[in-house]
Amino acid sequence: MELNENQELIAQYRERAKALVAQMSLEEKVEQTVYYAPAIERLGIKAYNWWNEALHGVARAGIATVFPQSIGLAATFDEELIEKVADAISTEARGKFNMQQAQGDIGIYKGLTFWSPNVNIFRDPRWGRGHETFGEDPYLTSRMGVGFVKGIQGHDGHYLKAAACAKHVAVHSGPEGIRHSFDAVVGKQDLYETYLPAFKACIQEGHVEAVMGAYNRINGVPCCANKELLEDVFRGQWGFQGHVVSDCGAIQDFHEGHHVTDTPEESAAMAMNNGCDLNCGHMFHFLKQAVRDGMVEESRVDEALVALFTTRMKLGVLDEKGENPYDRIPYSVVDSAPMQKLNREVAAKCVVLLKNEGNLLPLDKKSIKTIGVIGPNANSRRALVGNYEGTASRYWTVLEGIQEYLGEDVRVLASEGCHLYHDRLEGCAEKGDRFSEVRGVCDLSDVVVVCLGLDAGLEGEQGDANNEYGSGDKPDLNLPGLQQEVLETACASGKPVILVLLSGSALAVNWADEHVPAIIQGWYPGAQGGLAIAQLLFGERCPEGKLPVTFYRTVEELPDFTDYSMKGRTYRYMQNEALYPFGYGLSYTSFSYDNVRLDTDTVTEKGINVSAAVENTGRMSGGETVQVYVKICREGAPNYQLKGIKKVHLAPGERKEVKIHLPKEAFGLYDEDGRLCFHEGKAQVIIGGQAPDPRSEKLTGRKDTRLEVTMPAESRADGRAGVLYDMPEKL
Repeated sequence: MELNENQELIAQYRERAKALVAQMSLEEKVEQTVYYAPAIERLGIKAYNWWNEALHGVARAGIATVFPQSIGLAATFDEELIEKVADAISTEARGKFNMQQAQGDIGIYKGLTFWSPNVNIFRDPRWGRGHETFGEDPYLTSRMGVGFVKGIQGHDGHYLKAAACAKHVAVHSGPEGIRHSFDAVVGKQDLYETYLPAFKACIQEGHVEAVMGAYNRINGVPCCANKELLEDVFRGQWGFQGHVVSDCGAIQDFHEGHHVTDTPEESAAMAMNNGCDLNCGHMFHFLKQAVRDGMVEESRVDEALVALFTTRMKLGVLDEKGENPYDRIPYSVVDSAPMQKLNREVAAKCVVLLKNEGNLLPLDKKSIKTIGVIGPNANSRRALVGNYEGTASRYWTVLEGIQEYLGEDVRVLASEGCHLYHDRLEGCAEKGDRFSEVRGVCDLSDVVVVCLGLDAGLEGEQGDANNEYGSGDKPDLNLPGLQQEVLETACASGKPVILVLLSGSALAVNWADEHVPAIIQGWYPGAQGGLAIAQLLFGERCPEGKLPVTFYRTVEELPDFTDYSMKGRTYRYMQNEALYPFGYGLSYTSFSYDNVRLDTDTVTEKGINVSAAVENTGRMSGGETVQVYVKICREGAPNYQLKGIKKVHLAPGERKEVKIHLPKEAFGLYDEDGRLCFHEGKAQVIIGGQAPDPRSEKLTGRKDTRLEVTMPAESRADGRAGVLYDMPEKL
């Protein structure tokens, strides 16, 4: 039995927390509601700093395994793998925590409450923080989020390995530059259909210990004081039993950015009264006066503290050392050989092969004497790690990975090509000061690898970006600076060119799609990323990643960045043809599907099971992502929606039976009131290795299998069509 299933033990923790809180003065209580909670020595309570990060590895606290950025992890479409990654992260977290405690280090980024994962929907490719997420699809985000939460929190019956936090509640995806004053206006249909499912899954399936409120408002109400979401839906309808933390400085925004309050006391009271328990910031210090002025009941502060101390008890940080089995995890697990091996394997599974004309890839190292590796991301460590990163003991850039893989057998020539976004590399040089070097390297090379893209200095959180892009968001989807010219120069050489993109978001590489024979999307692949990409280039590994986001052709086809309606956004609602569609990715081998069937052609209360036999019909072992989509045959319904995934790995000639369950909810549609409705009529269940769109079919040469099912008529007392499910009370 896992801790979150052990309700009797949790009740004991809560009673113990109540008894502890009852002994505190108001001043002591208030001090415990901020993230840097001081010690209360008379009660035996140690100081604790709640702020820690683990987006893709233990961050900001020294050496740790730096796994691929979240968007890359999402490209695996593998819930079991991401749980394995998160379990490795929490293992390192405990090893580091145990060492830090022994050394008396209790500072920021040294606790066990990790403010990860980010399960916001990557609705617009311009958003700078999109690479922190699991992509644009609510189902995929839900599965990845649940896997991550389970891996972080562990499966012990008495203790959490670490505490995960689903962020940012709940309608939050830019623009970064106005996030402290922005009001995200969203309809109830989009809210329940797109923005909330991952939070619901993390709460009800993952039993996530915490959720974090966002900076912006939702329909006029600050996210960190949104009673309808935090109290009525999360706690009331969904049974959330953990604590709510504000984003850092978000409560101060109430009076300084949103102007919904006038004073710090009012802001603190508004957040506390509406469900926020912990302040990343300083505003909750004003709760002492707010309680004395009658703006907040002290019993509400007690309630918040019971939730907070219950979390600390679940972690075992208030117990004697040695009572918790996780106390025995040694620091030596950190950055160990098994961690590095896992990191390399995961990095390879994240890579998406976008184009492979004439089977240029994999390269045959025996037929190559000289290879050119060109571009600003070829030897960039920053392009490996994304943001919210830890510190690796060793980084393998793409250039270093290729050099290591080829050794002395093949000459490797290199050129930075251009600056990532400026028009020259040296301050006093002329524009394009490395172009002659690019041409020279290409002339001497048998094949050229061009490494372009972005890094977390060009796309990231407001304040993290340190260039002319400023806010952290992208102004467009183009390659910055002179990168396009470098690519065209390489192609003009007449040598075979492979484009490796390192970025955390979609880029409109239309010219490359027409002129470059092979294109790889490597994301921010982590500290071992260069080695993994080298192994893929030369066929030691087989690419298996799929796109968790749509690659658009131009930013002009997108709605306004501040428009939070899903109309025209993502594969579910877009009308134009994608450059590279969601769910798309090529392989070095091939797969076939047959014996595709349903256990019933009528949707029942138990849902439907879809089965298929998948065979590796190629000559190389590889992984296939079996994808199941549902299309409701009804006007106004989404194009189609991902509702099932299964990863299978097959040797050449190997065949496996795959079975995926679709619950009844997979066939529902949300109405304008945010209610899940089941309408009489037809639906399609579509299974294959990609999304069911013409562009995917053209790019892969493969067709999905479509089966029709019936939604039966169901009687309703009010005579309306459809049956309502999961009806929100107030939203």
